[in-house]
Amino acid sequence: MNTQLILGLIPARYGSTRFPGKPLANIGGKPMIQRVYEQTKKQLHHVYVATDDPRIEEAVKKFGGRVVMTSEKHQSGTDRCAEALTKIEKQENITFHAVINIQGDEPFINPAQIEAVTDCFNDPETQLATLVKPIDNKEDLFNPNKPKVVVDCSQQALYFSRSPIPYFRGIPESDWIQKHKYYNHIGLYGYRTDVLREITKLEQSPLELTESLEQLRWLENGYRIQVKETLSESISIDTPEDLENLIQSGLI
Repeated sequence: MNTQLILGLIPARYGSTRFPGKPLANIGGKPMIQRVYEQTKKQLHHVYVATDDPRIEEAVKKFGGRVVMTSEKHQSGTDRCAEALTKIEKQENITFHAVINIQGDEPFINPAQIEAVTDCFNDPETQLATLVKPIDNKEDLFNPNKPKVVVDCSQQALYFSRSPIPYFRGIPESDWIQKHKYYNHIGLYGYRTDVLREITKLEQSPLELTESLEQLRWLENGYRIQVKETLSESISIDTPEDLENLIQSGLI
């Protein structure tokens, strides 16, 4: 896929419940959003931060990045991406084929992961794409904050859950990982642009509301999600404590 037709978007809100002002947190002398932006630019030509806050807008402009202002009313990064796409296509006079939604709290994201999602759109039939990582420990398998993914033989997602699936009847939980290849979901999304506009018009679905996982709405409405495997560990910063732990570990 010609990366000139791929738009990289980094949704960024100031008002995080657990970490207000997170996009502007200092990471080794740079705001977090700048770290994410620079990593993304290593892979994609067209990259924008999509925000609703003038403080983030100012910070992005200060380091020379591109930014687009969006509504304060969006419920998800996907919704923010859809509005940003429309504005940027008009501004750039470009019709993009796909959008890659990069999480704004992963300052060390591996550009190879962005490439893996982008490559899914070499197949014109790809509607949506995301990443999974094999689970190698029981703690991750049973951690509800790390959603699991079941895939079919064509590497399409069958289901996402906060529970460990499949369930092994009659087998001790400690042995499940040896019996099956489980996957964690890595929250990096790709959308074909027409599909992005369609899925943001869908009502929240019963499965989505039950598991609190947006991607279940897409599956429940018949969309297909192509899955690529990655072995890279994704480091997200959700709280001030996460940031402090990274500093103490010497990673920053």
